[in-house]
Amino acid sequence: MSSLKQLKTQFLEYIEIEKGRSLKTVENYDRYLTRFLGYIKNDDPEKITDTVVREFRLWLNRQPLQNLGKPDQTLGKKTQNYYLIAIRAFLKYLARQEIRTLPAERIELAKVQERSLDLITNEELKKLMSIPNSNDLKDLRDRAILELLFSTGLRVSELCSLTRDIDLNSDELSIRGKGGKVRVVFISDSAKKFLRQYLSQRKDMDDALFIKIGKNSPKTMAAKGKNLGVTKRTIERVIKQLATKAGISKKVTPHVMRHMFATDLLGNGADLRSVQAILGHSNIGTTQIYTHVTDKHLRDIHKKFHNKG
Repeated sequence: MSSLKQLKTQFLEYIEIEKGRSLKTVENYDRYLTRFLGYIKNDDPEKITDTVVREFRLWLNRQPLQNLGKPDQTLGKKTQNYYLIAIRAFLKYLARQEIRTLPAERIELAKVQERSLDLITNEELKKLMSIPNSNDLKDLRDRAILELLFSTGLRVSELCSLTRDIDLNSDELSIRGKGGKVRVVFISDSAKKFLRQYLSQRKDMDDALFIKIGKNSPKTMAAKGKNLGVTKRTIERVIKQLATKAGISKKVTPHVMRHMFATDLLGNGADLRSVQAILGHSNIGTTQIYTHVTDKHLRDIHKKFHNKG
């Protein structure tokens, strides 16, 4: 029989090739499983038992965040669940290979607090969008980034992967998101307008839709062999700086723009399933964090109809 270490390697190859998981996901699963197998110190799948998993969970729950410089804090429940999800997936793989081990369904995830949303008000959003207001390349790029994020609800990684051959004569854009899944998002007229203005000012030949703009011109950076395409960090820094200029004290990130996009759709009457499809959520439970936007509507209904007899 193969050792657990060998089976782990086979499992990681399986999720990368057959399941099409991203390299980042494979790396994360490798890290979680390596830590689990290092803790249990055994090579026999049959010796993975309820007791062993429970002891690992207790150990995990008490681990200080030394590597984050927070020795007085322990791993959060959400992070602990990442380990459990990886272990469950590994056990399911072993079962498919007809290897006797602990059934995956015996591992329950830890209960976590309901996720709260980081949001800004509509007034703050309008102020943020109005900050890049000149015709220089950086302001045109920044306004196009904001407009596209709010128009499509793209993840920051998806935004960074866009190329400049985007078809602005169409209202639709095909996106390859998490897990390689393709979905369609829709571009507003406002977003297309600012994208056209921005692209008309580009003098470089780089394929990336959004490029870094620093002290040197894009042409000079390209001549030096530098990659012009923006990174997630670039976008995060741009939005943080614009929010500061707009006088917004809350933390504003690209994901906040995604939240605003989703709550805008739901607040204006879109159904949850449609929003799920546009956002690219595989589980509708993830989309349900946005249902708080219906609270105002429910309050209005209560006020209008309750106790009127």
